[in-house]
Amino acid sequence: MFGKKQKPEKKTYDPQNQKPVIKCSICNGEQVAGFQDIRTGKMEEVMLIRGDADLQRFKEMYGLTEVTKIY
Repeated sequence: MFGKKQKPEKKTYDPQNQKPVIKCSICNGEQVAGFQDIRTGKMEEVMLIRGDADLQRFKEMYGLTEVTKIY
């Protein structure tokens, strides 16, 4: 419960059909991390990004080094 932080569980996505993105709202600055389907453009939201720690956790969960921002 309290104490040592656990490492995020490694998860997978389909890099053939999806690309990792952060969807940013121009109006209020809200950011949501997820995966965008390359063919349809539809986004599957995974988590809300409230700061650098959330972004780092998202990258670690999926083994990513770079994430594209979309507006």
